[in-house]
Amino acid sequence: MPDFNDILSSSEEELLQNFYKIRDDTSLSKEDKLNAVGKKFLLRGAQLVCAVGFNPNAQHLPEILPPMGFDSFDELARSRNDAFTTDIYKRIPFDNIIEIYTSIKDNSELLQIMQYLLKSRLHNIEHRIEETVNSIIIEKYKAEMRAIYFDRIATIDFVEERLDNTDSGFRALLNEVAIITEAKIIPTGDIFFRDSILPEEKRKLLAKALIPMDLVESRLANESISADERRILQEHIKNNRQ
Repeated sequence: MPDFNDILSSSEEELLQNFYKIRDDTSLSKEDKLNAVGKKFLLRGAQLVCAVGFNPNAQHLPEILPPMGFDSFDELARSRNDAFTTDIYKRIPFDNIIEIYTSIKDNSELLQIMQYLLKSRLHNIEHRIEETVNSIIIEKYKAEMRAIYFDRIATIDFVEERLDNTDSGFRALLNEVAIITEAKIIPTGDIFFRDSILPEEKRKLLAKALIPMDLVESRLANESISADERRILQEHIKNNRQ
């Protein structure tokens, strides 16, 4: 029996083989159709919608849609988008989310769709964390954000918006500036020389050995930096002199 990732990455022929024995049960409602087909694959309906919906070959196979309760791929895509943006590691487990990112990162069309969906998904996750402070969700959120940056799902505009939000508690929770620097989405010097990067964030960059000493010395030569930042840079140079 194919699992989530098998369906997500199937060729057209493999998708047809997986679905060819499944008949359209017209006695069932659309929701019941989806759940019934999902059970055949040992998947929840939301998992099946995302596995098929994020497979770039599925849009060429209209014959596999009616058994799942969809009249068109556009209808399936709307259901996929809703499931992906609103579910928080419940109907679609964390591992499936990471598999989706890995699968679509080299597909320009799906990557563009994902970049559009990402803001809504993260807003919903962060809102849930604010409401519940659930440690399990927090750890999965941290790992998902790393995947978003290291798989290059995030656009430059997305990164800049996150960096501009200096008051975000989530930025501190994630040590997000360090992740962005490690992922090399924006040049290290560009990030380190920004006044919008807080002194404590720069301290963490230095602690992770992400900043070359010549950049530290050059930044320290800037007379306009804050007293807190100056102290952190001076301490780093003092502690790391050869």
